[in-house]
Amino acid sequence: MNKRKKIVLGVTGSIAAYKSADIIRGLQENNHDVFVVMTKAAERFITPLTLSTLSGERVLCGMFDEENLPWKMPHITKTQGADVLLIAPATADIIGKIANGIADNFLTCIALATKSPILIAPAMNTEMYKNAIVQENCAKLKKHGMQIIEPVKGKLACGIVGEGHIAEVKDIVKAVDIALTLLKK
Repeated sequence: MNKRKKIVLGVTGSIAAYKSADIIRGLQENNHDVFVVMTKAAERFITPLTLSTLSGERVLCGMFDEENLPWKMPHITKTQGADVLLIAPATADIIGKIANGIADNFLTCIALATKSPILIAPAMNTEMYKNAIVQENCAKLKKHGMQIIEPVKGKLACGIVGEGHIAEVKDIVKAVDIALTLLKK
C-alpha cells in the first residue's frame, strides 16, 4: 500500500479560488492528505471553513491570527514533511512576491522555506498574464526549479475568452502526481 502524500495547497485571491475545493477532492481521491494555506485575499472568494471542511484540517490564514499564537512558526512546521507545495490559483501578486523573495504572508513564507517541489497554477486576466513582468517572474520561478502549470484559454471573469484561465483540475492533480513520481527516482 502506498504511503499517503502530504500536499500543501496554497490558495490566493483569484476568482478561480473556488476551484481549490475541487482540487482538494481530486488530490484526496489520489490518496493524498491536503493542508490548505490561504492568503487574506483568497478569503474574499472562498471561506476557510469550506476548505477546512473539505480537507479535514485547520486552514492557515493570517500570520498573526490569535489561533497561531503562541508562536510555533507554522510557516515552517506546516511544510516539514510536505511532499509538494501546490499554489492554485496563483495570482500575479503571489508569483511576483515569491519570484522576488518577499515573505509577507504564510504562503510566501512557506514557499521560501520549503525544500519540497513547488507547482504553481496561474489564474488571471489575459493581459495580466501576458505582461512582460509577470512572464519574467514566471521564468525566474522556473529557473529556480518551480513548475508552472500553464493556464489555458477559456472564459475569464471579465467575460472575455483568453489565456489566463486556470488549468483544468484534472491536469493540476496530474501534475502533482507526476511531481511525486519524479521524487521517487
